Amino acid sequence: MAIQVMLVDDSAVVRQVLTQVFNSASGIEVMDVAHDPIMAMEKLKKRWPDVIVLDVEMPKMDGITFLKHLMSTHPTPVVICSSLTQKGADVSMQALAAGAVDVIAKPTGGVKSFLEENSKMLIDAVRGASMAKMSQVHAGSTAKLVNKSTDGAAAVIPNVRAKLSADAVLAAPTGKAVFSTTERIIAIGTSTGGTQALESILTQLPRTCPGIAIVQHMPEQFTAAFAKRLNSICQIEVKEAVDGDRIIPGRAIIAPGGRHMTIKRSGAFYHVEVIDGPPVSRHRPSVDVLFRSAAKSAGRNAWGIIMTGMGDDGAKGLKEMHDVGAHTIAQDEKSCVVFGMPKEAIKLGAAAEVMPLAQITQSIAKLG
Repeated sequence: MAIQVMLVDDSAVVRQVLTQVFNSASGIEVMDVAHDPIMAMEKLKKRWPDVIVLDVEMPKMDGITFLKHLMSTHPTPVVICSSLTQKGADVSMQALAAGAVDVIAKPTGGVKSFLEENSKMLIDAVRGASMAKMSQVHAGSTAKLVNKSTDGAAAVIPNVRAKLSADAVLAAPTGKAVFSTTERIIAIGTSTGGTQALESILTQLPRTCPGIAIVQHMPEQFTAAFAKRLNSICQIEVKEAVDGDRIIPGRAIIAPGGRHMTIKRSGAFYHVEVIDGPPVSRHRPSVDVLFRSAAKSAGRNAWGIIMTGMGDDGAKGLKEMHDVGAHTIAQDEKSCVVFGMPKEAIKLGAAAEVMPLAQITQSIAKLG
């Protein structure tokens, strides 16, 4: 049965574009649209969707208020639409804290070019949301973000571009052993539901924990807001990556949206490089790129952890880490919002251990 979607957005162009995107996808159907939350609530009395795609700034009632109402009365997977600005990013953090599963960011590019680049990501956002376990989505949670455009003419549904591997950004590990050290670094990759999981982990870590490099699928602007929020509630330092940042104990570095992040070794120290490049596994930043770089530069000195998320980004990279002697962990199905990325990694034999989120936190803390 098709995933039933309701669109709530005061922009007729956005409603039209999203309707065409979702109805063009196999197994998704836009069952209804509304131009504000008041109209949506009237329509919800007759029929309830599997996923609601919700704008934030609307007349009569704002999206945050409506979202909170939904989560308190009928918890439903909600994908928030928000503008790709600093203000939009800050508002999105409020929406994510209120229980949204995903956020679709709205930049100013044309609809046609946007669809050519991101229709697959939009469709994946709704499919991922439809599979979300609402028992794992709670107040205080945050989640992944993808891109959407607001202006332009009639939409043209494109062919999905080829899915590139990490080879498009950096060469595969040679298999040459990396010199072992006592210092450990941790590479974490996650997507849908991941910011909720990251918040759960990072807020419990002591300042003595190993340095951490993170890829969470988010566009630019939002990663900075997310890192800033985490930094304000964690004992450890949390920051958006800047090229050359050192990976040191008590610091977590989050890859900036729209750029890949790799780990490099210089002498006894590790740092990150922030680089351009095509999307890998249809994502930029890509978990596969981060994990491959960890395999090449840190080898057995690294831990690789793959957590909740839609799709398979990171599965092959985690296998590369595993094969060079790194310790690898996949989050278990029960504690995931969406058991996609960890499932694919486990199928490849990439995970040495499979454990719930709370145990992942304890394992990291013990390394400090």
